[in-house]
Amino acid sequence: MALDGIVTRAIVQELQAFTGARIGKIYQPTTHDLIFILRGQGGGGKLLLSANPTYPRLHLTERNSINPPEAPMFCMLMRKHCEGGTIESITQVGMERIIHIHIKQRDELGDVSAKKIIIELMGRHSNIILTDMNGTIVDGIHHVTPSISSYRIIMPGFAYTEPPQQHKLNPLELGREEFLELVASAERDAALQVTDSDEVESNELSLTPQKDGSGGPAPSADPIGWIVHAFSGLSPLVAGEIVHRYHQVAAGTTEAERLWDAFHSVMEPVRNFSFSPISGANAKGKLIFSAIPLTLSDEQAKHYDSISQCMEDYYGDKAERDTVKQRVSDLIRFLGNERTKNVKKLAKLQEDLEEAQEADRYRIWGELLFASLHAVSKGDKQAVLVNYYDENQAEITIPLDPLLNPSDNAQRFFKKYNKYKNSLLVIDEQLIKTHEEIAYMESLLQQLDHASLNDIEEIRDELVGQGYLRDRSKKGKKKKKATRPTLQVFTSSEGIDIYVGKNNLQNEYLTNRLASSNDTWLHTKDIPGSHVVIRSESFGDATLEEAAQLAAYFSQAKQSSSVPVDCTLIRHVRKPSGSKPGYVIYDHQKTLFVTPVEDTIKALPNTLRS
Repeated sequence: MALDGIVTRAIVQELQAFTGARIGKIYQPTTHDLIFILRGQGGGGKLLLSANPTYPRLHLTERNSINPPEAPMFCMLMRKHCEGGTIESITQVGMERIIHIHIKQRDELGDVSAKKIIIELMGRHSNIILTDMNGTIVDGIHHVTPSISSYRIIMPGFAYTEPPQQHKLNPLELGREEFLELVASAERDAALQVTDSDEVESNELSLTPQKDGSGGPAPSADPIGWIVHAFSGLSPLVAGEIVHRYHQVAAGTTEAERLWDAFHSVMEPVRNFSFSPISGANAKGKLIFSAIPLTLSDEQAKHYDSISQCMEDYYGDKAERDTVKQRVSDLIRFLGNERTKNVKKLAKLQEDLEEAQEADRYRIWGELLFASLHAVSKGDKQAVLVNYYDENQAEITIPLDPLLNPSDNAQRFFKKYNKYKNSLLVIDEQLIKTHEEIAYMESLLQQLDHASLNDIEEIRDELVGQGYLRDRSKKGKKKKKATRPTLQVFTSSEGIDIYVGKNNLQNEYLTNRLASSNDTWLHTKDIPGSHVVIRSESFGDATLEEAAQLAAYFSQAKQSSSVPVDCTLIRHVRKPSGSKPGYVIYDHQKTLFVTPVEDTIKALPNTLRS
């Protein structure tokens, strides 16, 4: 993972500015995340603590998040013990991905109590743990019971136990001579292991960690593997950078000395807290980020003023998108099935329509038979008659049922004529309804592409209200309905507010209730997408262009170019009676063609408003 001991050191260094700051508010927007609102003499900040198993991290954030109506139990506990408290210190354990935040708080009785927040950023084992100063666990955001681990238990009342030691060396505490001796020792150990066992191949050495960092591969055979094995806090990414610089060092010295020069050139800035965060793609095209410059990164690397900005940009909404994907899998499957069902129904209706459009043929056959009953006999399989409706009076062959007499055959054709004539009206109605169903399902699928966790519940509630899904909430326990949905509001380069609806509830509220008649409304032309409203009567071309970009970006045509976007005044937009949620018709529009650029969208300041 990109978050290693060096990145952790950079984070802790950046957060030193908040030593002495007060914790104003604490929120828990998701199962794994906490948000601390910090107040200090040098200004405030919003600190994200995440024990997400895929994207664990700790950094300052500017992102807006929607908090649940009722705070989770762990959030309530953190508020009780930490809100209003002062941050005494923020430290890193060695070069590990473990951070301690010491807090002092005055309780309701006026007594001062001290607590420690331990943030363990260790992949799927990540955790946020609150302890008292005696090391007794108050609680953890993720519980680890005895059935899960016998080594360490994360439960209230148990003594806190550190994660298992890896017995690696701290790379910041090693000098040149110690490093060279370590390389020589590792080479000797690797050679001995091969000599002592004919069955052990050189690439199958025992990699059991030792307290002195030995037991790994030979530095000459696998320098990246040896660095990762021997030193704490160094990821394969940083080890690869060291080896890359090692190959760039001029010849004339020993390989061990060249490796030390490369190692020292990377670790010296880290030791001195001289960080230059970057993000970009490596040689394989994989996105990476680092707290130190990487010579192996591509020319498109982005540079940042702080590690928090770097991590904010790198992680973006990855964690939320992953959670959303897990939550919406059942909805996507349901909507996909509904769409497929309606597409098949549409094909069948088209067949029925083509057949029903032949209704006049059955009327003509019936009338010709009645006019020629004397010329046809029971048992005939067909009748060849003159077609008086044809201007050339050509003969026509009419298929007959030999078991019926001529009169009954004619009556059978009239019944088919009446059946198909009446069904044309029904088929037309069903075609309109089926097209609407397909468009509705496609619009919901598009909305799920951009949905936040809050948006998902609104979409699910909409499907329950429309009768597509059953209400999963417990009987008698009614959910609190927000009177006004939360909308994402972007600020244009001209300082104008641009509102974006992310689902039908938000679209209807924005278009039909919030917007004024002279506000400008935008939507992709004949493409499922969000309702976008410019909340101003006067604005320049830049605002209109940015609003059109937003409409294209939050639509099914997000990846397309020259996307048609219609814009008109709100007073020309209306919702037909009985139509599906979010559906509107409009006129007096003009069409713009834009290509959505993600960097342009991300550069626009935005917030959430309700």
